[in-house]
Amino acid sequence: MSAAESGAPLGAADVRALFADLTDHPALILAVSGGPDSTALLLLAARWRKALKRGPRLVAVTVDHGLRKEARREALAAHKLARSLKVEHRIVRWAGAKPTTGIQEAARLARYRLLGDAARKAGARCVLTAHTLDDQAETVLIRMSRGSGVTGLGAMARLSPLPGGGDVALVRPLLGIRKARLVATVLRAGVTAADDPSNRDPRFTRVRFRTAMPALEREGLNAERLALLARRVRRADAALEAIVDDVVARFAREPWEGGPIELAASAFARLPDELALRLLGRAITRVGDEGPVELGKLEVLHDEITTAGGRGRVRRTLAGALVTRAGGRLVIERAPPRRSRASNRP
Repeated sequence: MSAAESGAPLGAADVRALFADLTDHPALILAVSGGPDSTALLLLAARWRKALKRGPRLVAVTVDHGLRKEARREALAAHKLARSLKVEHRIVRWAGAKPTTGIQEAARLARYRLLGDAARKAGARCVLTAHTLDDQAETVLIRMSRGSGVTGLGAMARLSPLPGGGDVALVRPLLGIRKARLVATVLRAGVTAADDPSNRDPRFTRVRFRTAMPALEREGLNAERLALLARRVRRADAALEAIVDDVVARFAREPWEGGPIELAASAFARLPDELALRLLGRAITRVGDEGPVELGKLEVLHDEITTAGGRGRVRRTLAGALVTRAGGRLVIERAPPRRSRASNRP
């Protein structure tokens, strides 16, 4: 049985491989909640930095969301551990009113915003999180249950932009490691990690899928195979994006440096649906002001545009963009500002 299969602690060779591509960074932010996964990240990064003799400055950051009374105590424990490992540590807090619904997603976005702020203050270009192979498998299942497209089924990548983080990158060095190995690593180090009961709360979607994993594994659908699916889907997604790059160059009359963007409606209607959707999504994101478009909404608009071979008039707004099909042309431009009800009153 291999070390990975047995849940054996990570060794020195494993540590070198996990962080090898980060050696030349001036500073790195470690997202440390105090749970077993992020505690393992802190321990492993500290060992790696010590073995280098000279390497990136490590700054561990714990976000106190203010949602549990134990959070402050856990943050202080993370601070104590970091200091014992000669790693700088910061505690940042999510201030202000908390939403009554969608609390996990709101907390996630707040955490990334605060981590991005900490990275900029430290002069770091990357934030490291402790997402594991198990997390990847759960993400694939969640995306499947929501009917995600190709991009969504690619789940998490090792390197991606930090949500809302501008020029800060998100790195997941532990994405190929099973959680059991991280727990074993923490236990061998004699460290006690925090226990967040929300990780077992069946009200949350991720927890319900986590509970279902043993039954899926008995059918051969284990974390490794789900992660393999994600890697292959990301590979296909990258190929599709490269093709869309060529489509943009062929269809756009002028560079997409500003709006409006104009395309031949009949040629657009002849594109394979997946390419047309991606082309339309890029155009709307480029000229709109509300971020990426939801795939389902994009599919409805695409079907309307391509009805009857792309002929006839269509005028719709989506994600801050105005999309018009008329006279054989498809034009995507910034939508006019919405007028308030008060301004409509006589």
